[in-house]
Amino acid sequence: MTRILTVDDSASMRNLVKLALLDAGFDVAQANDGREALDMALASSYDLVLADVNMPNMDGIELIRALRSDGGYRMTPILMLTTVTSPTRRAEGKAAGATGWIVKPFHPEQLVAAIRRALR
Repeated sequence: MTRILTVDDSASMRNLVKLALLDAGFDVAQANDGREALDMALASSYDLVLADVNMPNMDGIELIRALRSDGGYRMTPILMLTTVTSPTRRAEGKAAGATGWIVKPFHPEQLVAAIRRALR
């Protein structure tokens, strides 16, 4: 079963994402911020990471950098799911190693389709 780590400081957003992914048959783990996600990712392995950009303690772009510097996550798809649409932040995310960028609000079917594409 495909394991996905979702990271968002909003509990309601985490729950929306979790429901969409569970309905699609994915195994879902959740973190409240980048720091917690990094600890979870280093303690286990995930097939894809789906993270918000703006979070306390460690933002999504810092999380990407930290994961990409770890050998186990060099090739793992990392998608950003965020309200941030700034071309500068998108470029920063891409430079850090983001696989893709999904803008909130999202439709569950679109989110699942983007995840399936990233996992190919």
